[in-house]
Amino acid sequence: MKSVKYLILGGGISGLSAAVNLKEKDFVVLEEAKHLGGLCKTHYVGDFIWDYAGHFFHFSTEEWKEYFHQRINRTDIRRVKKNTKIWYKGKLVSYPFQMNIHQLDTPEFIECLYELYFKESKDEYDNFEKMLYGKFGKGITEKFLKPYNEKLYACPLKDLDKDAMGRFFPYADLGDIIKNMRWNDHASYNSYFEYPKRGSQQFIDALALEIPGEKIQCNTAVTSIDIHRKIAVADSGEYQYEFLISTVPLNRLLKLCGMQGCGGRLSSNKVLVFNIGFNRDAEEEVKGIHWIYFPGEETVFYRVGFYNHILSMEKASLYVEIGLKADEEIGLEKTSALYGQALEGLKKCGIIGSQNVEAYESIVMDPAYVHITKEGIENRKHLLRKLENEGIFCIGRYGAWTYCSIEDCLVQAKETALRISGMEMKEKG
Repeated sequence: MKSVKYLILGGGISGLSAAVNLKEKDFVVLEEAKHLGGLCKTHYVGDFIWDYAGHFFHFSTEEWKEYFHQRINRTDIRRVKKNTKIWYKGKLVSYPFQMNIHQLDTPEFIECLYELYFKESKDEYDNFEKMLYGKFGKGITEKFLKPYNEKLYACPLKDLDKDAMGRFFPYADLGDIIKNMRWNDHASYNSYFEYPKRGSQQFIDALALEIPGEKIQCNTAVTSIDIHRKIAVADSGEYQYEFLISTVPLNRLLKLCGMQGCGGRLSSNKVLVFNIGFNRDAEEEVKGIHWIYFPGEETVFYRVGFYNHILSMEKASLYVEIGLKADEEIGLEKTSALYGQALEGLKKCGIIGSQNVEAYESIVMDPAYVHITKEGIENRKHLLRKLENEGIFCIGRYGAWTYCSIEDCLVQAKETALRISGMEMKEKG
């Protein structure tokens, strides 16, 4: 049996950030996959650079921006002003929808404005769907906000908490919307983003360079955890630990700990991602756009992004995202059928025409978006407290079962590592 002070489960951006920030370097990182990166891995296929999905870096703090700028050549990082659209009834409307209803045909614009003005607002809302109707009215909600988010989350919005998306939801009042009709200068938290020329893997590699190679074990899955004896059983043997830092999805961690009955109120969706490379750029109408949202039933996907427009490359390089229920089986036959529907949708919307596919791959993100529910919030808090009492600290979007950005994961991982280090020093003192 191997003994280690800190055992870190997961070699994605959260796990690596925790490892970098531990004050004492008696740790091991166990990663189930062949390569580090988690959902921030990058694949290089021919001329194409593909991440696992659309991961873009919106640094709001100078600390993490400078951290990566010091480790990655500035010329290898592109700073991009976001250009995003919504495909609505055969035309492109600027995102966010609620700020750009003046771009709709006149009857629909008047309908949205009328419903917005006479909406029935409340101080509190029971769920996400009621919040949308209360803040934006029937027109905006039913034309975009409800159908799009139901495609993304693959569940009824009334099942989600009113603050399911937190600060990431683009709220706007009547005054903001009217001002935007004239000046069109609405700025969101992520109006600009950064993206490495070789994909998000460059950020992963920058973190990994801080960690001695012998402290990382890839191709190593944990099969069970004895939380009382503090022993984790992995493919490579048993590990006796003092502290365990987990980025494993919380519902799966509970099973590893023999606590599977505790996570019944934790739910999520799956996302099937197709990365597709074509022999030339997309059609003229969508050139320069970074990603497009699709609320309608005419397409199986809810979002399509263009890596090549971010990287200024000639050949169309797309990621296509399809939201699915957590229990939906995705075998070869299903994947093939959805791929065919995705290509049909791309043609129907005028994104591609006579282009030929040069390469493609499919990736299943499971979980992809966690469902933030009223019951789940309390259950999650209880579970995280219970695990911490046993020396297990859960971090990251899936480890902590939350909706957050990549930068949030970096910050949380650092804070957790320093907190655990402080706890240990306090015990010694």
